[in-house]
Amino acid sequence: MATMHYLFFGILSVTVLFLGGTGDAAVIDRKPLDNYAQPRRTGPVAAHGDAASLKYYSGSGMRERITNIAVQEIGVREDTGNNDGKRVEEYLGYVGLGKGYAWCAAFASWCYGQAGRSVPRNAWSPALFPLARRYTAQQMGQGTVLQADLFAIYNQKLRRIDHVGIVRKKEDNWIVTVEGNADNRVLCKRRPISAIYAFSNWLD
Repeated sequence: MATMHYLFFGILSVTVLFLGGTGDAAVIDRKPLDNYAQPRRTGPVAAHGDAASLKYYSGSGMRERITNIAVQEIGVREDTGNNDGKRVEEYLGYVGLGKGYAWCAAFASWCYGQAGRSVPRNAWSPALFPLARRYTAQQMGQGTVLQADLFAIYNQKLRRIDHVGIVRKKEDNWIVTVEGNADNRVLCKRRPISAIYAFSNWLD
């Protein structure tokens, strides 16, 4: 009987020690799991590791690429002031036109094309601002303008959009642009947002 008594307590002690050890292990493991769920991140992609954020940063990289391509063209000039010149004709050729045509939309399209985007690709400025791609008035009022978006200038006399360029960056109530066919060349301008008729987003 005594042997059975000691055997019972022996088994009970081993069981208690085993459960106690398992309990401690669970507590110890919990901390690394918590740390894994919220790892310390350094880079922008690591800091936003979910699929939606990765898509955002992928888009952000494309925006920077398009803008950098446009910036590298600053200084390109027409040869005679008649929508001509080797580089200008390259922009126009991208949209199926030869020299002599207005080329601001062709330039914007060409920059997107050089970055590997097939759209937009049109020489007519209004075509770069379809309603499906335009920011709403509310979005514009909230300052929802991104790098590499397109901006439109409206011509009251023609009663349509007649100039387009690329947003390089936004600074408060201003945008810094890269635009072709402005003073017969590609240049960088600073424009008040209040003077912009529309913005379009071809990347999101």
